[in-house]
Amino acid sequence: MAASDFTRESFLEMLAAERGAAHNTLDSYRRDLDDFAAFLGTTATRDATAEDVSAYLSDLAARGFAASSQARRLSALRQYFKFLYAEGERGDDPTRTLASPKKRQGLPRILSEAEVDRLIEAACFDATLEHETPGRALRAQRLYTLLEVLYATGLRVSELVALPVGAALRDARLIGIRGKGGKERLVPLSPRAQEAMRAYVARRNAEGAYKGSPWLFPSHGESGHFTRQAFARDLKDLARAVGLDAAKVSPHVLRHAFASHLLQNGADLRVVQQLLGHADISTTQIYTHVLDERLRQLVEAHHPLAKG
Repeated sequence: MAASDFTRESFLEMLAAERGAAHNTLDSYRRDLDDFAAFLGTTATRDATAEDVSAYLSDLAARGFAASSQARRLSALRQYFKFLYAEGERGDDPTRTLASPKKRQGLPRILSEAEVDRLIEAACFDATLEHETPGRALRAQRLYTLLEVLYATGLRVSELVALPVGAALRDARLIGIRGKGGKERLVPLSPRAQEAMRAYVARRNAEGAYKGSPWLFPSHGESGHFTRQAFARDLKDLARAVGLDAAKVSPHVLRHAFASHLLQNGADLRVVQQLLGHADISTTQIYTHVLDERLRQLVEAHHPLAKG
């Protein structure tokens, strides 16, 4: 048995004896080490350098391996070389300074302005209809108000459903929000959002519903206010009713739409960061990637040279 094979088998025996690794886990480690050995060719696995490992990761990326798969292969190599170092088979660990491949952050789902308009207008129309019960009419008015306020402010869903009733009673263009970590920020209210809030509270009061509740969107549940889950359910029902893919519509997607539509219409990134309550602007920058992707698709679809 070659020295490299010997150290590999010793490593696998250690995993089985000391860590109780399952048979499938051992097979996975063996395949990973075999693949690395095949990449190295004549260089023994145990003698690989940091440059060898780095080149191997680049080769995995070139072969189309996802970042998560690359990270798993690197983890196997880390365990192997850590074992060699601990056993005195090597004087260093070539993986010690290598960073794990980072999974690319997914782009948020975005609704177009027309799609958001379709949702809000449908909810608005439903709120004006005569319903079979006062409760059904109040629920229709609530959904419309939730949509108007969410798209006007970009609030987190947890912030939206927990708004105090006082937010609708003040004639103010700005409302104070206590967000993550107790941080406070001011967000603007559009005239339509203000009017929707006032109309909703007026309907509540006229029907004597939830009298004395401190919440703008109260319920009989444990929290005392409407829940994120119930809002998501009602919004998906509305999406299906207007012909949109319900799987792609959620309250959080409307928050994304708020940010993206502001940016594509010329808003400053720092302003959007403040409105969303992001502590780090890098979180807000994901929306610029969405716009970049849309521009790329636009060019590919309409530029004459892009069609080959």
